[in-house]
Amino acid sequence: MIRTSVPFENPLRRTTTAVIITTAMLSFISYWRAASVVLCDMASSAYYACGIAEKSIGKAAPWFVIFIMLFSMGVRLVYLESCGMFVRGGVYRTVKAAIGSPLAKFAVSALIFDYMLTGPISAVSAAQYLIHFLNETARLSGYGYIQFPEQTTMLIAIAIIAYFWRKNVIGIGESSTKALRIMQTTTVMMVVLLIWSVITLLLHPAPLPPLTPVIHEHALGWLSGLDWHQTIPAVGIAIALGHSMLAMSGEETLAQVYREIAAPKVRNLKRVATIMAIYTFTLTGIISFLAVMIIPDGVRGSYTDNLLSGLAMHVVGPTPVKLALQAFVVLVGVLILSGAANTSFVGANGTLSRVAEDGILPQWLRHPHRTYGTTSRMFNVIAMVQIAIVLLSQGDIFLLGEAYAFGVIWSFVFQTVSIMVLRWKDASTRLYRAPLNVRFGRYEFPLGIALISGVLLVIAVANFFTKTTATKFGVLFTTVCFLGITWSERYHKRRFAGTPPHLERVNLAFAQSATRESCGLIRKHCLLCAVHDPNNLTHFRQTAERIDPKTTDIIVVSVKGSYVPAEGGNIAELPLDEQLLITNVVAIAEKVGVHVNPLIIPAENAIYAIAKVAFDLGAEEIILGRSGKTRPEIQLEKVAMAWGYASAEQPRRMVLRVIWPQHEVKAELG
Repeated sequence: MIRTSVPFENPLRRTTTAVIITTAMLSFISYWRAASVVLCDMASSAYYACGIAEKSIGKAAPWFVIFIMLFSMGVRLVYLESCGMFVRGGVYRTVKAAIGSPLAKFAVSALIFDYMLTGPISAVSAAQYLIHFLNETARLSGYGYIQFPEQTTMLIAIAIIAYFWRKNVIGIGESSTKALRIMQTTTVMMVVLLIWSVITLLLHPAPLPPLTPVIHEHALGWLSGLDWHQTIPAVGIAIALGHSMLAMSGEETLAQVYREIAAPKVRNLKRVATIMAIYTFTLTGIISFLAVMIIPDGVRGSYTDNLLSGLAMHVVGPTPVKLALQAFVVLVGVLILSGAANTSFVGANGTLSRVAEDGILPQWLRHPHRTYGTTSRMFNVIAMVQIAIVLLSQGDIFLLGEAYAFGVIWSFVFQTVSIMVLRWKDASTRLYRAPLNVRFGRYEFPLGIALISGVLLVIAVANFFTKTTATKFGVLFTTVCFLGITWSERYHKRRFAGTPPHLERVNLAFAQSATRESCGLIRKHCLLCAVHDPNNLTHFRQTAERIDPKTTDIIVVSVKGSYVPAEGGNIAELPLDEQLLITNVVAIAEKVGVHVNPLIIPAENAIYAIAKVAFDLGAEEIILGRSGKTRPEIQLEKVAMAWGYASAEQPRRMVLRVIWPQHEVKAELG
C-alpha cells in the first residue's frame, strides 16, 4: 500500500476540460446480432435462388441448391481463417497479402459489383413478393387480377434501399437491431412452414425431384450449340452448380462484420458460422426442396419469382388459412429481403473502407458523420449506385440474378486461393485453421482449401461461358472499377506522399468536465488506462484482453498539454502523434472486440489530470505503461500522491498498475 504524505505540486482545478472521442467504430455487437446481419443476406436467397435455378436447369434445381448449401460450409471455414488473420479483412486484405496489390484491386472490384447488386436484387424480390400476394388476395376475394404500373416494383425497391441507407448512416448497432428482429421473425416462419410442409407430404406423398439436370438452351450462353453438358456429365454438373450459385452469398459480409463482433471475437465468429450453417441449410436448402415437391409442376412456373408464396398456397388446409400463411411468408420475405439490402450496405462499406485505408480512395469518403460517427459518405455513394441499378434493370429479377453471380463466385475464388498461398508465405500462428491439412515433414499442404478452391474455379469457369449477361456486365463493371481504383491510388500517392496511409477518422465531442454521462459510461465497473506513446500500448492491449466487456468500461486517457480543438471537430484537427495514438487504440479495440471510451485531457500536469479524471469517473483502477525515463515504482508513487490530493475530500480504494511486456507492478491505495 502506498500512502501520500508529500505535498503534490501544481494541482489542477477540480473541473477538467475533456475532449471525448465519439465514433461508431468503437462499439461492438453480439454474435447473435452479427449472425443476423449476415443471415439477412444468405437466408434471403431462399426466396428466389431455387426458382431462378429451376428456370435454367429444371426440376433438379433443389439437389444442386442443397449441395451449394453444404459446400458453403467449407467456404465459410476458409473465411474463418482469413478473419483470424485480418481483423479488417475480406478479399482485398487477403489477396493483397498473398498475391499482390494489382490482383487485390481486381478482386475487390468484382466484389463491389456483387454488393452493388445484392441490394437491388433483394429489394426487387421483396417488391415482387408483395405484389404477387396482393394479386393472390384480390383473385381469391373475387376482384380479379390487379394491374399494377410497371414502375411499382422499382418504387418499392428504391424505398427499401433508401430506408436501410438511413439506418446504416445511424450506425451498425441500429441496423443490427433491425436485422436481429428480422431473423427472429424469420425463425418462426421457417419452423411453421417446415412443419406444415412435412405434414402435407405425409398426407399427400410426392416423389423426390430428379437428380439429373435438364439444362435449357438459354442457360448455355456461349456453349449453345454444343452437347458437352450431355456427353460429359462433369460439364453438365458444373453448369448446373453455376446456375445454383446464387444460393450462396454473404460469406464476404461475414468478413466485413467481423471487426464489429464483441469479444471473444474468434469464439463468437465460430458461433456465427454455426448459426449460418444451420439456418441456410434449413431455409434455403430443405424448404426450397419441399417447395418443388409440393407445388404441382403445372403451376410452379407462375411462382418462379415467389416460390415460397407458392409453397404456402399448396400445403394442406382451408384456403383462408393458407392465405393467412402466405401473408405471413410474404411479410417475412419483405423483411428478410429488405434486410439483405442492409447487409449490402454493411459489406460494401467495409470493403471500400479497406481500400480507402490504404490511401487508394479519397479520404473524404471516410469522413465520419458529425452525429453518428459513421462513414455516411460511403453509404451515400452505395445507395446512389444501387438505385441506379434498379432503374437501369427495370426491376428484372432474372437479369439481376444472372449478373449477381459474377461477383460472388470470383470473390470466392480469389479468397480461397489467397489463403492457400498464405499458408506458405506466412507461417505465423493462426487463431483458426481451415481443416484437412496434410503434413509432409516440415511442410503442410492445405488439402481442404485446395479442394474448395478447385471446385470454385471450375464453377467460375462454367459461369463465365454460360452466364453471358453476368460475364459482360461483370467484366465491364470490374474493369471500370479497377481502372478507377488504380487511377485514384496513383493520384493520392503523388498528392499525399510521405503521410501515413491510414489514420482513423473519428469525431470529437467537447465537454467542460469528464463525467460518466458525458463519457457514455454505462457498465458497473470502470478502469482508466493512460496512453501517451502510439508504439507503447502493451498495457492497454493486456487490459482489454483481461476484462469482462459486459461489466467493465475502459477509459483510455491521453493528456496533451493545453491544446483544445474546435468543438464538434474531428481527428484531423489533432496533432499527427495524437492521430496515430487514437488510430492504434482503435485497432487494438477492434482486434480484441472491446468497447473503449477514449478521452483527451488538455492539461499541463498529466499525473494529476489522470488521477482527477479517474476520481470523477469512479474508476477502480489506473493502468499505466512503463515510462522510458522513470522506474515503475516512481511512477506509482507519483500517481499515488496525485490520487491522495484528488480524493482528499472523499477517500476511496484505488488499484494502480504499471504494465509492460511480461511484467507488471501493482499497488493498492485506500
